[in-house]
Parts: sequence; C-alpha cells; structure tokens
Amino acid sequence: MMTAIYTISSALHDQQAVKAATKEFLDSLHLENVEFRGEDFSRYGSSGLDLIYVCTGGTEGIFLQLLDELLGKSDRPFYLLTSGKSNSLAASMEILSYLRQKGMRGEILHGPLAYVSKRIRLLQKLWEVKSALVGQRLGVLGSPSDWLISSAADSDAIQRRLGMKTVQIPMDEVMEALERASAVIPDGMVADGEIKEALPGAYRIYMALREVVEKHNLQGFTLRCFDLLTAVHNTGCLALARLNAEGIVAGCEGDVPALVSMMVAKAVTGVSGFQANPANIDLDKGEITFAHCTIPLNMVEHYELDTHFESGIGVGIRGFMKPGPVTVLKVSGDLSRYFVAEGSLVENMARPNLCRTQQVIRLNDKQQCRYFLTNPIGNHHVILPGHHQELICEVLDNQ
Repeated sequence: MMTAIYTISSALHDQQAVKAATKEFLDSLHLENVEFRGEDFSRYGSSGLDLIYVCTGGTEGIFLQLLDELLGKSDRPFYLLTSGKSNSLAASMEILSYLRQKGMRGEILHGPLAYVSKRIRLLQKLWEVKSALVGQRLGVLGSPSDWLISSAADSDAIQRRLGMKTVQIPMDEVMEALERASAVIPDGMVADGEIKEALPGAYRIYMALREVVEKHNLQGFTLRCFDLLTAVHNTGCLALARLNAEGIVAGCEGDVPALVSMMVAKAVTGVSGFQANPANIDLDKGEITFAHCTIPLNMVEHYELDTHFESGIGVGIRGFMKPGPVTVLKVSGDLSRYFVAEGSLVENMARPNLCRTQQVIRLNDKQQCRYFLTNPIGNHHVILPGHHQELICEVLDNQ
C-alpha cells in the first residue's frame, strides 16, 4: 500500500537548501512503497498513509491555509514528519497543539532515524489492517448461545468503527443447507470407531456452512453450534477448523465479540486465531490454560480427531501448536475496550477432562492474569501466534 509524503516549508528559507535537506532526510529513512508529492496536495487522502513533512519553521500559517482542503479529503489523523532542523519541530508542535484544541487527531514523527523509520512502517501496516477490515461481511448464524450473557454485540459500533457489517442468518437456513449437503471426506483423513462413523456428518456440516458463506458473501461468521448436537447429533468443530484454514474466519457459539477479535487477528497476522476459554489460572506463575474443541488447522503442527468434550459425540479437534511467542486478544461487543497481552505457549496438553485443544500460555506480565479474575471481557479469548500487541493497540485505538 502506497505512502505519500507531502511537504510544507517557509519561503524565508533557501529553497534549494531545503530541497537538498529534505532529500537527504527522506533517503536516510529507507522507506518502501513511498511516493514523494511535495507541495501538491491535490491527491491527499488517496493513499494508504499520508505524511506531511514539515521542512522548516514558520509553516504554521501555511498549514492553516491548507487545513480545510485536507479535511475535505480525509478524516484520518495528521502525521507530521520532521527532522528537527530549521525550527521544524517547534512548528510541528504548534500545528499539533492547534489540531488538538479543535478536537482533531495527529502525531509528530520525530526522533532518531531508526525510531522514525520503525514508526512509519508500523503506521503503514496499521492502515493496511484497517483497510482489510472495511467492507467485511460477518454472519451471525443463529443467535448467541444462551450462556453468553455478557457477550452482546453492537452492530452499529462494529460498522462505524471498524467498517464491518453483521448479517443475521437464522439457523433454519443452516439446517436446510445440511439437508442438501453431501459428505466428501478428503484423502488422508482417518479415524477409528465412533469418530470414523461421525466423520461423514461432520463434513456435511462443513459443506452446508460453505454454502451459506458463499450465498451471503461472508468473510467471517459465528455459529450457534451447540444446536447441532440435538439436531443432527454432531458438531461443527471440524468444519470451523477447516474453514478457518481456508481463510473464512469461523467462530463458535454465536459469540460476535470473539468473531470481531478473530477478524482483527486475521487482518494482523493472516490467521484467524484460536477461540478458547480459560480453564485454569495460576497467578504466581502467570500461566493460563486455554481450551476449546476446535482450532484452525493452519495454526497447528499436527492434530488428532476426538469427540466433542461436553457431549462426547461428533468430531472435535485436538491441535498442537508450535510452542513460542503468542498474543492473547479480546475486544468488547461495543468496541469500548479491549484486552491484549503477549506471552508464550509453553505446553500443549491432552487431558481428558478439558476441551480437546489445550494450551498453557505464560504471560510476559503475570500481573495481567488478574484481568481474567477482576474485569474480563466475557470468557472466550483469541490466541494468535507471534507478538502483535503494538500493532493491535494501534488498530483498536485508532477506530
């Protein structure tokens, strides 16, 4: 995604010297996918990221004259890039102070070259992620599970702040698609006993969900999956694991806030994340055991098939993810707050008394474990590989 750099400078300064200093500074940042547009602001707002390089002091009035034009082209924050030479930092501070007084957002990009370069790369990624979320269609297949009493979602806030639209789809439509679905079991998918007998039904659920996704042009959905236990004596765990691996974000239990969290995870990392709930917390160690009966198949090194834990029927997934850095994420249904923490996956377990995929996560800051016991955002949280707290905070703080 292209980044555009615009400039403002005072006529009191030697313009040849200003141009030479500007080129030297911008070249030293070693930025990629950048277009230099100078003082021509006619295309401002048309790129993924717009930077205004304040070349000199005495530019406050010039910016003020441009402001109405710029506001008509974009409602994003103003990013003021400055080297600090020729009183440019002082001018940038005066401009930013004015913007803040008027209720507008902005930031000065200034400091050591390594810091400025890193910050610009993060902002480039931020707008890539936000652009990836805008226009996404999220299906709510049935209503949220009855026990999710604190996990309501504000569809208007989701669309207004992240640009994603929620679409209500009755479970009857899923059941009708199930009646038409056939079971095509991939080569290499093996199981024994009752799980082998359940595989055709699990793949019929997969085919039915694919039909609903395609019909409604969904990029993600959450399913009231426990209804399948009584309706067809099977589970959606395998279908969700497979669809997530295919790039369709698929969540469980009709949990819309968890789905939104997974959409953010997918935009940031390329994978949906593991929707799970804490089963045990050790405050002294800073460790949390997360568990659920499904995980995206593209997140694991290998997996096993088992029954669904609570019901003992159908097909569940016991996935084993590579130990190492992880991020834990959850946003609230109205996007008013979020939780994000970095840590490490230290152990994959296979205990019989928990949902089938089990992960022991050790948080870098063990004090963050208290959040789960004092002020949690529902029970489901999303685990994603790698450390992504900085970028996720930027995304969710710049809604």
